[in-house]
Amino acid sequence: MARAARDAGFEVHVATRDVGYRAPILAEGFTFHALGWSKLHRKPHQIIRDIIEIRNLYRDLRPDVVHHVALVPIIFGQLAATGLKLPSVNTIAGLGSGFIGLDPIGRLLRFGLSTALRWLLNRPLTLTVVQNPDDRAAVEAIGVAPDKIRLVAGSGVDTDKLKPLPEPMGPITVGIAARMLEDKGIRPLVAAQQSLQAAGQDVRLLLAGDPDLSNRSAIKPEELAHFASLPGISWLGHIEEIETLWAQCHIAALPSRREGLPKALLEAAALGRPLVATDVPGCRDVAIDGKTGLLVPVDDAQSLAAAISRLANDAALRSALGTAARAFVETRFSATAIGAASLSLYTSLTERPIEVAPRLI
Repeated sequence: MARAARDAGFEVHVATRDVGYRAPILAEGFTFHALGWSKLHRKPHQIIRDIIEIRNLYRDLRPDVVHHVALVPIIFGQLAATGLKLPSVNTIAGLGSGFIGLDPIGRLLRFGLSTALRWLLNRPLTLTVVQNPDDRAAVEAIGVAPDKIRLVAGSGVDTDKLKPLPEPMGPITVGIAARMLEDKGIRPLVAAQQSLQAAGQDVRLLLAGDPDLSNRSAIKPEELAHFASLPGISWLGHIEEIETLWAQCHIAALPSRREGLPKALLEAAALGRPLVATDVPGCRDVAIDGKTGLLVPVDDAQSLAAAISRLANDAALRSALGTAARAFVETRFSATAIGAASLSLYTSLTERPIEVAPRLI
């Protein structure tokens, strides 16, 4: 999305935590701004400090358009922009644990988020981007005006870089690329793989991703280390080049409880891997049952094991689903198409002619 804006003549600034991506961001020709905020900042004075830091950045840069991505940046960024009359695009990349928790704390959090978003996203010069039709209905249901909502299918996949890979040799291997959260279905996936091992099927499992201890559903490192001690399971941590994961896998899994539009599945599909995912918003928009993958119920290890076993024992089905998945991503989710859709949102909100280099952050 930022590349599309840059190529159209925008001056692009990226504001985020400095956690190792400064160099590649600068290499794209973007200006980098390090923020100190973190989702681990829970105390009121920390949250206020983080919002003030963003507000000071907006006042110094005076951007023509701001683009907030994900719920916490949306809330912090919109609060920081109060009174500054900044046009904003706000991408809800999945409604996350704040909207799917069923315990009393989860219900209270959902009420608070809904109230905040209804107030912040109905402002003038504000557009909200959702990544699937279910999230659009959910955002409308909390009171965001329908004419302020746009559907853009994710952030796009570089289909020129990610090309289909041959299947690896050796035992059938399932991979998952995700934050190590309960909401991503890590525990049911481990249970499914272990049940196949117990039944005599040598199916391996690769867990790729870091624990996110700022999330309510985080799986702690000690539990992940325990998973890695079980037969046929490896925990790889963060994978810098995603091709290195899927080159080792026959099947891509994401048994999540809810997604926006999961880039992990899109990337796996672009590389020609068949998908196994839960029948939930976001996942079912990529894993089309019987066409690009197989769908299973949420938190159902038995159904997950059956789907994996079916693919493990049918090379022709894996090939057919993987080929269809690649074609689907090329047609619907290429970075070029998504970048163009995002660019149209930016240009609709800025009054400055492109030749004067409008500023995006």
